[in-house]
Amino acid sequence: MAFRSKAGAALAALREDLAGDVFAPGDPGYDDARTVFNAMIDRRPAVIAQCAHVTDVVRAVRFGRELDLRIAVRGGGHGVAGTALGDGALVVDLRRMHQVTVDPAAEAVRVEGGATMRHLDRATQPYALATTGGRASATGVGGFVLGGGTGWLDRAFGLAVDNLLGVELVTADAERVHANADEDPELFWALHGGGGNFGIATALTLRLHELPEFSLALLLYPPRLGPDVVRAFRGIVSGGPDEVGGAVLYLTGPPERFVPPELVGRPVCAGLLTYAGGEEGLRRLAVPLLALPHEAEVVGTMPYADAQRMLDVPAGRRNHWSAEYVTGLPDELVEVFCAGAAGMPVSTGTRQLLFPQGGAIAAGPHEYPVPYRDAPWAVHPLAVWPDPAGDERATAWVRDVCAGVRPWSTGAVYLNFIGEEGSERVRAGLGEGNLLRLEKVKRAYDPDNVFRFNHNIRPV
Repeated sequence: MAFRSKAGAALAALREDLAGDVFAPGDPGYDDARTVFNAMIDRRPAVIAQCAHVTDVVRAVRFGRELDLRIAVRGGGHGVAGTALGDGALVVDLRRMHQVTVDPAAEAVRVEGGATMRHLDRATQPYALATTGGRASATGVGGFVLGGGTGWLDRAFGLAVDNLLGVELVTADAERVHANADEDPELFWALHGGGGNFGIATALTLRLHELPEFSLALLLYPPRLGPDVVRAFRGIVSGGPDEVGGAVLYLTGPPERFVPPELVGRPVCAGLLTYAGGEEGLRRLAVPLLALPHEAEVVGTMPYADAQRMLDVPAGRRNHWSAEYVTGLPDELVEVFCAGAAGMPVSTGTRQLLFPQGGAIAAGPHEYPVPYRDAPWAVHPLAVWPDPAGDERATAWVRDVCAGVRPWSTGAVYLNFIGEEGSERVRAGLGEGNLLRLEKVKRAYDPDNVFRFNHNIRPV
């Protein structure tokens, strides 16, 4: 009873003190506040604090520590594992903190912790500047960057984390700290791939790059031509500049204007070539893909912020993802990858993707805990479906695709691409040689493992 009285008084004080809103079970709006992108996630936090500014974040963390609550952090809420929520936890919800401030002279941008890719890309586009962002506009910038960050521009500009200049953090002790190359460099190192293990990132500063033009070619093919599409795409990337990227993907034909009606709702193979440059250069690069018989095409320049929305999937559907990073792309692997698409559930949003790496990714700083940067290709099956009746089939398909390509796997993985796959996968995503160093940083900043709703690093 005494604890309940203490908790009730603390909650009442939090409601009074926060500029943002506070939700507890039974409150109007609580269920909306606990809804995240992946509909498979159904967790009931003890308290959700929707913070309006950094002072709110500090106050919320103090509240959580006072009541010995574990703390989850919500930025975009887009992660497949649903780590933005925790049963019985305090959720520090940053979504109201989404201001983006561009400094075009310094070619840098400060992004608040609740901003999404949509906020970031729309803010930088008027200056013809950009940085590596995720492949979905609803992705939260904070979790994306701190986990490593791969997107359409990574071969040209490096991983998102390679462009990280500074992080403003609220620690488990409710202290505000700033980490960069000069201030707290060890914490700054850990934030290059260690995710949300060390505190709440209330703002990040990122390096920007000139991007006067962005263009793409998207071509749809019958699935039987998949191996030819992959081989053509492989040749373009291996012989092309770092500015070229994209993916080969299998998907269900979307109801878009450029898609012939007979392909809507049916499996198709797509070649997506992206280029950090103009249409003329893109067309020269795309010749091998254009030469293959295809059923639809879109080729031309496009605002980068619009391109970032191409693969968007509405929230509220069920999701299961995974990934394998592979040592190369021999013809045998091409055949195995394409064969995996035969079992793909026919559902809008489900995709089987093959991304190129190399370029500025491989040339980037190797001291950070992002061990997948040396893999030349990545395979990423992503299942999206509407009904719980499809759970078993969808999750089995994701597992089967990964199992098929695993003989070529490097063992490393981008943790933002996977859900809860066990501690060994977390180890693989951080790098065996980095883990002890990361554990020491964790012990210094979060010895009680308050921030455990993540790909967790334990404070051993």
